[in-house]
Amino acid sequence: MSTRLNLALGFLLVICALAQINAQYRARSLFIALERANNLSHQFELEWTQLKLDQSTFGKHARIESVATKELGMTAVPSGQTQYLSANANARSSAEPHP
Repeated sequence: MSTRLNLALGFLLVICALAQINAQYRARSLFIALERANNLSHQFELEWTQLKLDQSTFGKHARIESVATKELGMTAVPSGQTQYLSANANARSSAEPHP
């Protein structure tokens, strides 16, 4: 009887040791995956910061005006050629020509 009990306890001990090894392996794997995700998150955060900086640089009025003038050959319209539209749409029909 004592031999059977020792064998059963030994078998149970081996099973527990294998379960412990498996749990440690899974914990390490999950920790590695977490570190990779944190690194990727940090890279995305840096890229987002750079994109916001680029947006603020490229969105400035002076930069847009400079690109429009130099690269696109655009010029400012003289005030005599500027037409203003009013928000009161029911005053005239859209078919009527504007003076």
